[in-house]
Amino acid sequence: MSGALEVLEPGPLTLVEDLGRPGFAHLGVSSSGALDRAALRLANRLVGNNERAAGLEILFGDFTARFTTSCWFAVTGAWGALTLGDDEVDPNTATAARAGSVLRIASAMRGVRFYLSLRGGVAADAVLGSRSTDLLSSLGPAPVMSGDVLQLGEPAHPIPLLDFVPVELPDDDLVTVRAHPGPRADWFTPGAVDAFYEREWSVSIASNRIGTRLEPVRGAAHVKGRPPEPRVVLERRVGDELPSEPMVAGAVQVSPDGTPTVLLADHPVTGGYPVIAVVADRSLDVFAQLRPGQRVQFRHA
Repeated sequence: MSGALEVLEPGPLTLVEDLGRPGFAHLGVSSSGALDRAALRLANRLVGNNERAAGLEILFGDFTARFTTSCWFAVTGAWGALTLGDDEVDPNTATAARAGSVLRIASAMRGVRFYLSLRGGVAADAVLGSRSTDLLSSLGPAPVMSGDVLQLGEPAHPIPLLDFVPVELPDDDLVTVRAHPGPRADWFTPGAVDAFYEREWSVSIASNRIGTRLEPVRGAAHVKGRPPEPRVVLERRVGDELPSEPMVAGAVQVSPDGTPTVLLADHPVTGGYPVIAVVADRSLDVFAQLRPGQRVQFRHA
């Protein structure tokens, strides 16, 4: 195990993440792990790591680091300018860095989270079998800071011989996600359930790794003939207090003001708000790359 990367500027938030620690909900611990699992898997495969190896999840970019030894790396997920020294670097590609060269990841132009994998994987201490940082429970490595030197493990496989990997840019317009009916959908009026699937939602700036908060996309109030917006967006049919119930990633809780929150990797394992729907697992990675103000529409899975 050896140091390979000295972090000079971590940006707004850089975390060590792998694919999480499932199976510990009975201890009050969520699975955590990378929000964009597909991006981390791809980055690891590109540099010959096991897909469960730990990498860096870099929020919004503005990240700078110096290689202290020669190392292969790959950057996936969000889209922004990448440079190694004075040279531009392609995303979604394995790149060789020499000792002393400086990697810069500029601000994200599309998406929100970059994933940086280093050959051998980040060798942080594992907690409950995972090297992931869980912000809600404060398990796992501390957020990466300036001056941190990342230690690497041993690579699992040779670097694959690939000239090009077709990867779509993260959407920056309306995205459509699939969702199953939730266990408490019957607590809402039929009109509220219809509205959940039919209307567009906007990503709140208050979103984080615990959950994506959504707000209604409201029309201009002065438009003649437009019906007034309801005070409570998703109206409940059952007004009783709900005892805390188990929660999973993808559960869509509806708060008393009638707005939904999609729980993500660092979610609490129980919750007291009714769940109107559960995002299909195949759609869940999308929420890792949604920008504040971006629009979301749900469809029946």
